[in-house]
Formats: sequence, structure tokens, C-alpha cells
Amino acid sequence: MTPAIKAADHAGINYTLHTYKHDPEAESWGLEASEKLGIHPGRVFKTLVALLDGEELVVGMVPVSTRLSLKELARAAGGKKAAMADRKTVERSTGYVLGGVSALGQKKRLRTFIDASAEPLATVFISAGRRGLEIELAPAALAAVTQGAFAPLQQS
Repeated sequence: MTPAIKAADHAGINYTLHTYKHDPEAESWGLEASEKLGIHPGRVFKTLVALLDGEELVVGMVPVSTRLSLKELARAAGGKKAAMADRKTVERSTGYVLGGVSALGQKKRLRTFIDASAEPLATVFISAGRRGLEIELAPAALAAVTQGAFAPLQQS
């Protein structure tokens, strides 16, 4: 059981776990999840960690078929500039390895921003804390557990 699953259980939200055989050679872990689970890539969200104004780590979540706009993430977080955090910083602060970073159950809770495209969906899929394991939940539940906010985050 991953910290993400424990966090979902602790929060008492409804969710469904989905597993698939992860291919270490896959070019995109998020698109791999979409393809292997047969889910539209607009419903599978990747969890990305950025450094806001050189000081604070924040999470931006966007569909796996899109790119995160660091400018939009900075705007949503009330900052001026965001840059992707390096691998070691991400793994140390979240407790997860890249490709398995979840917005749930992070070692240090980071402010979380979820692309607005998630809000009208019945459910979304996010990493459950390791490659090959996805958790399906309502976007409102994701926002509640992470204390996250919806905002436009996709790069145009």
C-alpha cells in the first residue's frame, strides 16, 4: 500500500485502483498509463513539481497529453516565475520517484494546482504512488484531499 492509497483511505474518499504492467522503456509514463488502461489521455493527469520564485515547491497537474505552462502555474500560485524542480528535490520532498509522483500522500504537502479541464470530468486518473498503479477518483475529491485549486495550466 502506497502513501497515496493510505491518504485516500484516511480522507474517506471513493476511489478505484487500476494496475498495468509498466514498461521501463516507455517514452512517456503518463501516455503509457492511458494506453494500457484504455483511457482517454485527457482523463489521466500527471503530477509535476515546480519551484515558484526560487523559494517554494508547488504541484501542477495537467493531462498527460498536454504540457504544463510554468507561466500559468506561477500565475495560479500567486508568483512571478516557476521552473521545473530537479529530480532529487522532487523525490526528496514528495517521497516518490519520478514517474510515480502522486499528489496524494506526499512526504511534505505541497500547494497543488489542478488544470481546470479536470473539474467537469466525472473521474480522473492520477499516479497512486508508483509506476503501473493509478488511482481513479472524482476531481472534487482530488482537490479536497490535496487542498488544491483548479486553474488553467496547459501550455497553449
